[in-house]
This record gives sequence, C-alpha cells and structure tokens, in this order.
Amino acid sequence: MMVGFVPGAGAQEFQLLQPQGAESVSAGETLTLNCSVTGKVPVGPVKWFKDSGSGRQLVYEDKGSFPRVTRAVSGSDTDFTIRISDPRPEDAGIYRCVKFKTGLGGEEEIRSGAGTAVTVSARPSAPSVSGPPSRAEPGPPVTFTCTSGGFSPRDITVTWLKNGAKLPAPQPRVLPAHESVSYSMSSTVGVSLTAGDARSQLTCQIEHSTLPAPLRATYNLSDALRVPPRLRVGTDPAAPVALNESVTFTCRAEGFYPKDASLTWLENGNETNLGKPSPLAENPDGTYTLQSSLEVNATEQRNQSVFTCRVVHDSQPPVSVWSAEPRGHISPSPPGEPLSVTATLLFQDDPSALLSWGPGAEREGEG
Repeated sequence: MMVGFVPGAGAQEFQLLQPQGAESVSAGETLTLNCSVTGKVPVGPVKWFKDSGSGRQLVYEDKGSFPRVTRAVSGSDTDFTIRISDPRPEDAGIYRCVKFKTGLGGEEEIRSGAGTAVTVSARPSAPSVSGPPSRAEPGPPVTFTCTSGGFSPRDITVTWLKNGAKLPAPQPRVLPAHESVSYSMSSTVGVSLTAGDARSQLTCQIEHSTLPAPLRATYNLSDALRVPPRLRVGTDPAAPVALNESVTFTCRAEGFYPKDASLTWLENGNETNLGKPSPLAENPDGTYTLQSSLEVNATEQRNQSVFTCRVVHDSQPPVSVWSAEPRGHISPSPPGEPLSVTATLLFQDDPSALLSWGPGAEREGEG
C-alpha cells in the first residue's frame, strides 16, 4: 500500500510505503514492521512512532538506544523496516513510519504512514490456587480462589475440578472491565469439605486462545482440612471392679486430621505419666488414630477417683465439653478445658458401683 503520494515527475516522485494495515503477534515472538521510501528522498531522518497526539511515543530512530528495536537492513537509505523483539501486551497500538526533512530551522515532519495496528496476544500466567486463611472443619462451604494474569485477548475459560469431577462455579472476574492491552482474572468456588478429603485434590483449569493445552493448578485439600478426633474409651475389666483388682483404661482418638495430636491422662485433675501410648496409625481415608492405655490398681485410696483422658489436636484452642461426676450426675465442663472424657472408679461393694464416662464418647467393653 502506497501512502503519502506527492504529484511530481515520474520516478523522481517521493513515496513512503507502509504496507501493513494490521499485524498480530504473540508475546515473545518478533514483530516486523515494514517501511520504505522511493524516489527523490529529501534530506532528513525516518523515525517510528507508536500512537498519536499527546500519547505519541518514539519507538525508533537511528540515534539513541532502543534495546528491543533494530533495523532490518542496517544502514539502508530506502528500507526503514524495524524488528521489535519480545513484544509484550503493552506494545499493542498503532505504529507509524514518519519522514522528516532537515532544514535551517531543524527537523520538519513531511510525511507519515497510514499506520499499522498491532495487537499482541499473551498467554496467561500459570494459575495459582489459594485456600482459606486457616484450616476448616467439614460442614459449611469453604472458598477457594484461582488467579492468573497478563493475558490478551480478554476471553478466558476457568473450570474447577475436585478429584477430576467438575464443580459448579460462577464466571471468573476479568479485570479491567474496559478494553486494555492485558487482563487478569480471579475465580472462586465454594467446596464443602468432608472427613475423607485428606487425600482429595482441587484443580483450577484455565483455557485461552494462546494456549495449546489448558493450564492447571492443583490444591491439596489436606492443606485446608481439619477433622476433630472422635473419642472412644474402654475398660478391662468392665465396671464395677473388685478391690485391688488391676484395671486398664483405654482411650482412642479416631479419624482426626492433621496428625498433630496428643493424649494425656489425669487422675483427679493431676497429670500422670503412667499412660502407655501406641504408635500413631494412618487410616485408609488419610485420617489418623491415636491410642493410649492406663493401668491402675483399684486400691481403697482410689475409690471414686476420677481418671480423665484429654486430647489436644492441631494446637487448637481448648474446647468446652461435658463430663460425668460420681453417681451419674451430669454437668458441663468448665470453659477453657481441652476435649476430654472422664471415668469415675467405684468398687463392687459401693451401693452405686459404676464406671461412668462423659456423654458423647463411645464406651467399649460392655456387653
């Protein structure tokens, strides 16, 4: 395409040719912009500019430093084609090849190309998935967020998957809302965690016109999950017990996640180091079980003694629970105590002989 034609004498007529009306390039490739002059060329430089008016920016001239821009034919007096390496979304715009004439008053712009509209397609950055600020227990939905940026054009598709199964999710939010050289997106999804999610994975998948295949980011739900322990307690032999008989209390914290937990035995409110812990065991669903046993002699001094199994899990704040007092009277535990179960040791010759456990705990060893 010939632009800026000046009537004159045949071959002597000056012409400036900028043949590309539009050019599209992917970020990271090389952008070539063609410009040449023919005929009787006035003395003066040819320069390249991006956009026009107050926003016009100098892209290249023979003097000065332009690290990403080079002449295609160095030193040519007629070919002013340039190459822009590593184009970026912000390089999008209208480029013009401009001829100046040098005179006594300095440089005067005498001819400009019609302009080449350049668009730069850019791949989205690798997606990133973030979860809740602290671990969450099974129940209400928990929000997860997927982000990516630096892409162009604007259209992008986001899919959420849990263990490969698609999840319903709202459309991603793409910013800015107005036309821009590049965009960023944020997508959220609500997931109701379950106790079996210790081995589950959440995947954010994004698709874009610049991608040969979708990009994915995976989040292990174990990083967001907390499953409180279930307590099971048992005695051998079952209550009531005979004087001076050996009694073994067993406490099991089951199905908890993460694995950080400890069991402590107390006798009448005082910690005892006589408990024998078993090795931490991992369950098939990825949760854990911890067990501890305590063997005591049912001496006369221990009649109506209270033995408590206390569990502290994942450094959580203490939890208010219910415990049993002697003779079956039920009352709340004082606030600020860790999760615990309590047994009261009574003998066969006691009229109200029993071995009582706090409600909510499961008892073993009974027929």
